Amino acid sequence: MSERQVVYGRNPVREALRGRRTVHRVWAGEGASREDWLRGATVERADDGRLTELCGSPDHQGVCAEADPYPYVDPGSLLEAPDALVLCLDQIQDPHNLGAVCRVAECAGASGVVIGERRSAEITAAACKASAGAVEHLPVARVRNVADWLAEAKEAGAWVYGAAAGGRHYAEVDYGGKAVLVLGAEGAGIRPRVAAACDDAVSLPIRGRTESLNVSTAAAALVYGILQLRVDKAP
Repeated sequence: MSERQVVYGRNPVREALRGRRTVHRVWAGEGASREDWLRGATVERADDGRLTELCGSPDHQGVCAEADPYPYVDPGSLLEAPDALVLCLDQIQDPHNLGAVCRVAECAGASGVVIGERRSAEITAAACKASAGAVEHLPVARVRNVADWLAEAKEAGAWVYGAAAGGRHYAEVDYGGKAVLVLGAEGAGIRPRVAAACDDAVSLPIRGRTESLNVSTAAAALVYGILQLRVDKAP
């Protein structure tokens, strides 16, 4: 069995206590230990230095917890719903970007997020913190090969759209049914083989002088844009 994970920060610990995995221990400073959401949990007192030592970060906000390893899901399960919307991340290596995208996906009610097993950030404690605990409620799957999984997604009836500069305006596309939105790493973008596995390329309009958006900001704009388009076209 993989090692347990120490998550830190008030939102991540609170959501871990409400989420799918078992929390075994909680450490908290004097202030955080009085939070209502910690009632019922076994809490050990710890000062800032001890908390930093336990979680490896000074950004613990006075609380951290030891939980079971992150529970990744079967990637095939993400496309079961007839209107599934899945975000697929191609070599996003920064755990903070991964966490921020997961927060967007969970808040928007997406079916889940797919990440690669290699050269990609995992759901670490840092990603949990960046997601404000959203990863505890969001299905996240890891796949050996992103391009191969996209081919499987199309076989399952999904249309696959890659976010790329120069693509069609995202609002020109019909996102009815199952849809997968692929986002690449900042700078490098989507790799050629992954781009070739997409049915179409879509983009956001850039009207200012800055050439691109942060991946999590682009994810937020595209996901909520897709949701609005679905609402507008609903009978």
